[in-house]
Amino acid sequence: MTKINTAYGQLPPAFFFTRIGETVASYAAAHPDRHLLRLGVGDVTGPLTPAVIEAMHAAVEEQAHAATFHGYLNEVGTDFMKAAVADYYARRNVIHSKEDVFISSGAADDLGAIGNLFSRDATVLVTEPAYPAYVDTNRMTGRRIVSLTGNAENGFLPLPTDETDADLVFLCSPNNPTGTAYTKAQLKKWVDWANERKAVIVFDAAYEAFVQDEDVPRSIYELPGAETCAIEISSLSKTAGFTGTRLGYTVVPGKLVREGLSLRDMWTQDRTTRTNGVSYILQRAGEAALSPEGVAQSRKAIGFYQENGRILADALKKTGQLFTGGRNAPYLWLRCPDGMTGWAFFDELIKTAQIVVTPGEGFGSGGEGYVRLSCFGSRGDTEEAARRLIQIL
Repeated sequence: MTKINTAYGQLPPAFFFTRIGETVASYAAAHPDRHLLRLGVGDVTGPLTPAVIEAMHAAVEEQAHAATFHGYLNEVGTDFMKAAVADYYARRNVIHSKEDVFISSGAADDLGAIGNLFSRDATVLVTEPAYPAYVDTNRMTGRRIVSLTGNAENGFLPLPTDETDADLVFLCSPNNPTGTAYTKAQLKKWVDWANERKAVIVFDAAYEAFVQDEDVPRSIYELPGAETCAIEISSLSKTAGFTGTRLGYTVVPGKLVREGLSLRDMWTQDRTTRTNGVSYILQRAGEAALSPEGVAQSRKAIGFYQENGRILADALKKTGQLFTGGRNAPYLWLRCPDGMTGWAFFDELIKTAQIVVTPGEGFGSGGEGYVRLSCFGSRGDTEEAARRLIQIL
């Protein structure tokens, strides 16, 4: 009899987003005359920038001619794309060697695969509420998972204590779903803790481009000591609107060593074994997106989403209802009124205000009684949703 990975049987049913989609579709079909204000899905709505489009067109043209055609590329990224990432960091005074940079087809891929570097016996710590993949990818391998819960009392930014014990820690800051962000002083506590215990932090920096406050780091490597305890994973999905284009990067410093092994060397071996890399066209697009010109163009779209966040935050302040986010991240995290569950409030908002949000229960036990609001909608929908939320709350 074939032996399979029975850990998959411990995963929760994949019904969360299916249920959301079915509920929204059912309401829309029953009420075709009502416009839904969609603040649920965390997907960008603006087009790719001119610099990116120009680079993609040029790369496609290169592929049309034998003299400039590109076949297989380096599995861990081309020199020009790795240099573009390193330069992007350097302009923020964070220095990396090109050898520390690995190019991927999106942060989600590497977040799921990074566990290959660690034993199945490793204990994984997740701060909840959390992006579900941190938990599920480790459940798939049968690892023990522990959690620190973010709540109103700790500002949804839990910190390690002397009792905190884990081998691998997943942190996301600015955070999805809560919109909160660790300050440099707070994140330094995690860095010091990890170095003391020889643990490794996997730092999800997907929303770094939304940071506005000076005391909030955009990279964990802004903090002394991080290069000996942290892996940073990010993407161009929110930075440059690449959600449908798919391109990301992971930084594994050469100084990160555990049990006598270089994690950078291990990750190189893993990627060259399991992948064939990312296409030439996408890497040229990424190079353009991270250039000074490309970043300046992307800032316009990010500024638009940041203004949506301000509009929603200002509205929620008027209601007196507890919420976080809306400034350093493209999400707001709202406590449901009258002790309602996230699912109940989700249903209520659709029926009474035609507003679509994401129930907090989808982000772990710490999300119960909350909903997530996205800042990626149109300006008109965002303003109307803000007005209706004031009336309802």
